[in-house]
Amino acid sequence: MIAARSFANRSVALFGLGGSGIATARALIEGGAKMIAFDDNPQSVEQAKSAGVPVSDLRKIDWTPVSSLLLAPGVPLTHPKPHWTVDLARAAGVEIIGDIELFARERRLAAPDAPLVAITGTNGKSTTTALIAHLLRHAGRDTQMGGNIGKAVMTLEPPMPGRHYVVECSSYQIDLAPSLDPTVGILLNLTPDHLDRHGTMQHYAAIKERLVAGSETAVIAVDDVHCEQIASRLEAAGNQVVRISKRHELADGYFASGSDLVHASAGKNETVASLHGIDTLRGQHNAQNALAAVAACVALGLTPAEVQAGLTSFPGLAHRMELVGTRGNVLFVNDSKATNAEAAAPALSSFGNIYWIAGGLPKEGGIETLRGFFPRVKRAYLIGEAAPAFAATLGDAAPFEIAGTLDAAVTHAARDAGADGVDEPVVLLSPACASFDQFKNFEIRGDAFRSAVQALDGFVSFGGTSK
Repeated sequence: MIAARSFANRSVALFGLGGSGIATARALIEGGAKMIAFDDNPQSVEQAKSAGVPVSDLRKIDWTPVSSLLLAPGVPLTHPKPHWTVDLARAAGVEIIGDIELFARERRLAAPDAPLVAITGTNGKSTTTALIAHLLRHAGRDTQMGGNIGKAVMTLEPPMPGRHYVVECSSYQIDLAPSLDPTVGILLNLTPDHLDRHGTMQHYAAIKERLVAGSETAVIAVDDVHCEQIASRLEAAGNQVVRISKRHELADGYFASGSDLVHASAGKNETVASLHGIDTLRGQHNAQNALAAVAACVALGLTPAEVQAGLTSFPGLAHRMELVGTRGNVLFVNDSKATNAEAAAPALSSFGNIYWIAGGLPKEGGIETLRGFFPRVKRAYLIGEAAPAFAATLGDAAPFEIAGTLDAAVTHAARDAGADGVDEPVVLLSPACASFDQFKNFEIRGDAFRSAVQALDGFVSFGGTSK
């Protein structure tokens, strides 16, 4: 745990007592803050009390001595309207920050030179974060990974010289981290998302821009117009910008050429790494993730040989095009983290004969933007609330059935994929939906898919375990 010593003897209010909220509260207590916490959920309040966190209704406290409100990232700061704690804090002139800001202050206090890589973007954040952490660890660097992936940032080991931090940052977290100052900041892409919380695409993009604007080196993928504009704007302001592209050859920066990752500088192109034969990094989207990781790790001093060795040994990320195993010639892939159509596109573009399990709690726009991939779908198995709408979109473009539940979809997809006699059939869970209609989160949905697949007769995991 990182003790929040920068808040010693200061009065702090905290709202939001989920996992990261409890972790933040403990960090503040350990650092000597005088803190009080609350949540709108009575069950969360009781859990906090049992964990030794001081709790009181923040509507009833005196805000005069409070220096800061620590807000959980899931609590509305601006849209659709500010949470009531935000109104109270602003009325009292109290700063509103989150756990990433708390971490940034502790790093500056304890070890300002400890390398920090912060990653954001609409899609690809988690894979890129995990890949960078893997490359650094494989090269022997003391590395901590957390934030919006895995461990809450304040539960990581304390900052010290030479210790590297790789932190995934959501737009919610960046919005609450005004002084975030990474050694390397990465912006992967920008497409409409979370607009219910940010109001407009312009506001959403501006929040993402803050992360790279505060970085010593900004690594920006320039394959969409919003990111290209941000890169040009920061470069004009004098920031150190490294462009990457999975689609286009660049005169200066890193780009993908087939399976090669190429660095262009001073009129010369040099292949720095290759993704050839690395199944865990297949697909154009993973070329972007790998380019970002390579650019970041080279900036931190890794050699091309260290980078290549790390890429080759990358095990992949659970729930993101995770290769679960095989049954006969059928490959099973868990892409549960694809919670919108944009996130499902990479997996659909990476495979041929697909038996596609899709559906859940639908997001705006449905799967219309995926129409170009429908010819790859041998049959779709639709689950959850989105099933009727997805069926209407598929129409005659691809065969489908409304399976209803994930277990039924796995059983039917496995049966059909094994019987149809097509080359390299893939049963793919890539829902293009949130999980909340049937599962608490995408991780539980992915675990359920994996369990259902592993229960099939004849299944063989990639570790060699058969059933």
